[in-house]
Amino acid sequence: MSTKTFAAGGYRYIPAVFQYSGGVAAQPDFEIVRVRFRTPVPLAHGFAAAESMIRAAGRPLTSFCACELRSPAPFTEEGFRAFNEIYVGTLRKWGLIAGDTNPVARSNVCPEIDPPAEPSFHAFCYTVAATGPMPTFVVAGSGEATEGKGNYRDHTVRRGETSPDAIAEKAHFVLGEMERRLDLLGFAWADTTATQVYTVHDLHPFLASEIMRRGAATGGLTWHYDRPPVRGLEYEMDCRAIANERVMT
Repeated sequence: MSTKTFAAGGYRYIPAVFQYSGGVAAQPDFEIVRVRFRTPVPLAHGFAAAESMIRAAGRPLTSFCACELRSPAPFTEEGFRAFNEIYVGTLRKWGLIAGDTNPVARSNVCPEIDPPAEPSFHAFCYTVAATGPMPTFVVAGSGEATEGKGNYRDHTVRRGETSPDAIAEKAHFVLGEMERRLDLLGFAWADTTATQVYTVHDLHPFLASEIMRRGAATGGLTWHYDRPPVRGLEYEMDCRAIANERVMT
């Protein structure tokens, strides 16, 4: 597998499934910027805010390249597919999707405490003209299941198990997937500026051996007390390299 160029957006991406790509990297002469909402905003409002900001920057809507979502609770597999159809509808209107090819990277997780009342935006990214030499990229979130196999339940690492040993094995799988995606984009952990993990389970038994020794937290590690978006998944990660980030209040 190799990345594909999405010229209309100024970035390249890892082909994955119809609802998201495996990650994105800015093309030469472009960089990715990230905007985080102070508190999550409903999906429609988040898309409207992204559209306003992208247009104000003089960029096409096709420059939208990644987002981080928050949902009220993990979906059933059927519910997740239904949600994705709604989400992808806006991307189609913006000219980001042709057929089932979706270049936009995504994470979608569920806060265990004080979740939003409906699917919401936590952050989004888009490309602008480069202001510096640092390469920028976003690796999409991944849980402990092989994607693109038709369902999650039959392809989940130690499904239904939450012992410390099982969570460590799940983390090992996800870290490997992060490294695979980084490699496809032409980067490594040392190039990242931020790594995020999403789980309600204890990281400490494998924090040093699995995360720190790989160099997976060179810019620190942000632990969100959240669950992955599909029932039966317990551990998710994403990572990025971005020089320009802001918070929208």
